[in-house]
Amino acid sequence: MSSSIPIRPAEHFENLERQAHAARLGMWVFLATEVLLFGAAFALFATYQVQFPHAFKLGVEHNTKVLGSLNTGVLLLSSTLVATGVHALRAGHRKVASWLVTATIGLGLVFLVIKGIEYGKHFDEGIYPGGAGHWFAEHHDRGLAEFWTLYFGMTALHAIHVTIGACVLGALLSSILRGRLGQENAHRLEVGAIYWHLVDVIWIFLWPLFYLA
Repeated sequence: MSSSIPIRPAEHFENLERQAHAARLGMWVFLATEVLLFGAAFALFATYQVQFPHAFKLGVEHNTKVLGSLNTGVLLLSSTLVATGVHALRAGHRKVASWLVTATIGLGLVFLVIKGIEYGKHFDEGIYPGGAGHWFAEHHDRGLAEFWTLYFGMTALHAIHVTIGACVLGALLSSILRGRLGQENAHRLEVGAIYWHLVDVIWIFLWPLFYLA
């Protein structure tokens, strides 16, 4: 691992502390917009669930609980690792932090692979967004098309966020390895971890809606 490079604040900041504060504030403002985005999707889900309670119950019962629950454990573990990585970087343990961030990215990829397997299983059964597929010819309950469309739409949107989060952590990992990210500006990894935690929290809400409720 390369030696640490002296860290200086950007020209428009007086010091690193102010720069870190601005970065955290900017991330929380951005997360507020993400909450609004997913909040609208959750509101739409709730509306259709009230309208088609039986169909949504059937959809949940048919879903892949094992894979969905496994992915929940994967994301919870990944959040624990990236949070530990932030603490390690603050303590000056850059090598430990790099391994923890690497493991977090790896678990993100595992999540996406499991989600892909899950999608493949549904496609094989003839379940597609919009009520397309032979499965719907055998199951005529009104609301099933809405359930599966919301399932694919909301989980795919979440998977996109997982991908973005993994790319962000990958860029931060590169900075750690090149010595550009260390104890002095560990807030950058902290901000990336906050985004990753959002991805985790959103899944914690998706999991019971589509697999347990």
